[in-house]
Amino acid sequence: MIKNEKLKKWVDELTSHLTPDDIYLCDGSKEEYERLLAQETARGAAIPLNPELRPNSYLFRSDPSDVARVEDRTFISSKTKDEAGPTNNWIDPVELKKTMSDLYRGCMKGRTMYIIPFCMGPLSSPASRLGVEVTDSAYVVINMHIMARVGNEALERINQGEFFVPALQSVGYPLEPGQEDPLWPCAPMEQKYIAHFPETREIWSYGSGYGGNALLGKKCYALRIASVLARDEGWLAEHMLILKLTSPEGKVFHICGAFPSACGKTNLAMIKPTLPGWTAETVGDDIAWLRFGKDGRLWAINPESGFFGVAPGTSYESNYNAMKTIESNTIFTNTALTEDGDIWWEDIGTSAPENLIDWQGQNWTPDSKTKASHPNARFTVSAKQTPSIAPEWEDPQGVPIDAILVGGRRSDTIPLVYQSTSWQHGVFLGAIMGSAITSAVISDKIGQVRRDPFAMLPFIGYHIGDYFRHWLNTGKKADPGKLPLLFSVNWFRKNDKDTFIWPGFGENSRVLKWIVERCDGRAGARETAIGYVPEAKDLDLSGLDISADNLEELLKVDREKWLSEAASIRENFDSYGPRLPQELREELSSLEERLQS
Repeated sequence: MIKNEKLKKWVDELTSHLTPDDIYLCDGSKEEYERLLAQETARGAAIPLNPELRPNSYLFRSDPSDVARVEDRTFISSKTKDEAGPTNNWIDPVELKKTMSDLYRGCMKGRTMYIIPFCMGPLSSPASRLGVEVTDSAYVVINMHIMARVGNEALERINQGEFFVPALQSVGYPLEPGQEDPLWPCAPMEQKYIAHFPETREIWSYGSGYGGNALLGKKCYALRIASVLARDEGWLAEHMLILKLTSPEGKVFHICGAFPSACGKTNLAMIKPTLPGWTAETVGDDIAWLRFGKDGRLWAINPESGFFGVAPGTSYESNYNAMKTIESNTIFTNTALTEDGDIWWEDIGTSAPENLIDWQGQNWTPDSKTKASHPNARFTVSAKQTPSIAPEWEDPQGVPIDAILVGGRRSDTIPLVYQSTSWQHGVFLGAIMGSAITSAVISDKIGQVRRDPFAMLPFIGYHIGDYFRHWLNTGKKADPGKLPLLFSVNWFRKNDKDTFIWPGFGENSRVLKWIVERCDGRAGARETAIGYVPEAKDLDLSGLDISADNLEELLKVDREKWLSEAASIRENFDSYGPRLPQELREELSSLEERLQS
């Protein structure tokens, strides 16, 4: 029962405006989850998979216009355009609320309005935050069950007066009496809006039922709104994995890593080290909230309770732990369906069957000219199912962070790994991150390199210059000896034959070993113009078949390419305007001087 007056008033206003046929308050129970899946199965939206091959698992197919985040339709609607900054889409909040209110009017006619109380982060953690999502999508409720702590415990805290973020989402497809409901209702692209109002801590989403646009606890809350909360309250909300690494001697390290979507973040979070005696455990695969602990170190929690991972490219070879995780109790979206009722996608590790049903419900054979699975097909699964899940993953205090990695897809220029010379220089490395655009976003520029600072370009809820300032200030108020060390990594270097020259996947543990040994002061490196780069002898390459030429290429700092990179960085910095911190411009000038000397 809702007792919080603010929440009651909001729900009453929405009921009057949205005019749903029914209202349902979610309790987060297993019975509720199963009942909604049965409901979606009965109407054909959820396809039960073969219970012998994939127990308690289901496949959904989205509309072709609703397959990824819609960055062009995503807005940071702060009071002024300047507060949103040059990297965000902005519309005056008064204007945007009027536009969206008109769209919302009567939008839940013929549908059920679900009210989802939820908690981002462990329920007992002082670092967690509460929210309430109102939606007309059963798919959203089902996935929120997995991705957040949903139900009565969260509601009880809200009823006691704790802060919560109101989040409204509708597929934007009202139904007239007798009108058939599409299997995946959504609005046309021009009517899709994913709106964030930083000052009032509100999220409004209309027209899309896809993950990052509709599961509002995820990118919308845990990154865009949380980044504003973090700035105001003195912590960090980041697009980062959290990994626990244990040496053969039993020493434990924790690493955060910022990688754009579809750049191997989940693979690294669930890595199986190839180095004997080293073990890795997963704390989080996508988002980290970091705060200073009483010991002066940065501690991180994973605000999510599940994984919303990219399916294509995931295999037992690339991510054994993910594949084991999704053997049961998983929601799949936009994968292909086999004749015997299992899922399939490109690079799953088995040849394409002779006959499939593709992600759009059409017959497919290996001769077909299209992909069987959408490149951004997803799996949603509870984190606690992961064989590699760390015992501390729900620790209310989080885990202490030793190193922070930044990385993306770069075929040249960026070495396999290098270390910053200071916290400020590390912020610079995060600020200059570049990566090829992937299918995780609807774009006509897939494959082109764009700057994606800290993998947060689509997720910063305020001016990017102030975001960098917040990172710099975080370092200034800390004991430098207790701050994590910052590193840049690049698993995706290619040779002149367009072939990857680093094996990646489990072999990335060799790079992680060097990183944590640098944290321990035990590993060597050479000082270069860009930072500390390992020499071949500094890396544990035992048993690895890699040529000396490839190693040289992986660790090379090419002066001419880096001068070109610096020119590109300068152009990018100029686009951020006068609020870019002067310290970062100075770091760039120093880099250019070192390269030219």
